[in-house]
Amino acid sequence: MAKIQFGSEVYTWFMQGTGKGYDDKLDHMIKVAAEAGFTGIEPMVLEISKKALGCSKYWLGRFIDPVKLRDVLQKHRMKLAGLALVCAWDAEKETPAEKEAADFAIKYLKHFPGAMLGTVTLPSGRAKDLQRRRLNVARNINLVSQRAHDAGLKCSYHPNSPPASLVRTQEDYDVVLSSLDPKVTGWTPDVGHIARGGMDVIATLNKWQHLVNHIHYKDFSGNGPEPWAQMGTGKLDFHRITEWLVARNYEGWIICEDEAHVAVDDPDGVTRQNGEWCKSNLKPIVA
Repeated sequence: MAKIQFGSEVYTWFMQGTGKGYDDKLDHMIKVAAEAGFTGIEPMVLEISKKALGCSKYWLGRFIDPVKLRDVLQKHRMKLAGLALVCAWDAEKETPAEKEAADFAIKYLKHFPGAMLGTVTLPSGRAKDLQRRRLNVARNINLVSQRAHDAGLKCSYHPNSPPASLVRTQEDYDVVLSSLDPKVTGWTPDVGHIARGGMDVIATLNKWQHLVNHIHYKDFSGNGPEPWAQMGTGKLDFHRITEWLVARNYEGWIICEDEAHVAVDDPDGVTRQNGEWCKSNLKPIVA
């Protein structure tokens, strides 16, 4: 049996925005994800001020205390799969706020051995100095990852595909992924973002397979105002992608991060349905 575990990303709930019932309810998300059959959760740390975000710093709420998070994870027999650190990183060096967020995340993860530090670029626009800013992203990811590596953590970089993202196309990937230091960080292919960026998922996985140490699953409906589909209803062949992982003896997490429009209204229901879909369709491949 492949050493692959299935987890859930909290962005499915975050899509509702603040003030809609899920502020400071990471414990609820853990409970629902566990009931759905997932064994891990991946919260977020955002480099956005409390005032701008409208909720508790870093969106962890009272679980900014790692002891409280550990207790609720143990209650539901869940693991912390990772922590997604979301920053722009397109300046020559980390901004003070970015460094503060990164240092917090590194210190926090030391309480959870084996959990991944995910570095995620916050879209900041492509209008000017694209090449220089792409290289800045890679430089800053390497610096953050080196500090985390020195603290005993595993790291993985996660590009994304909104129009304002600096790392969304094949050319972007060629610049940034080839500039990552593989001694301190890997790559989290988000298969939905790869497809939305106009790339073939399997070909892209093949090209950068030496970096893959974490992976996100979301389904792609096609280009347009609503590019995402609920898992199993879009254009991506998750069976083939999972077979690719198993064939290469991948050991790590498959993190489901559903951004379909239905998740805005019913993140609990979408998470439960995705858990059932993974149980019926993907877990037999892993087993």
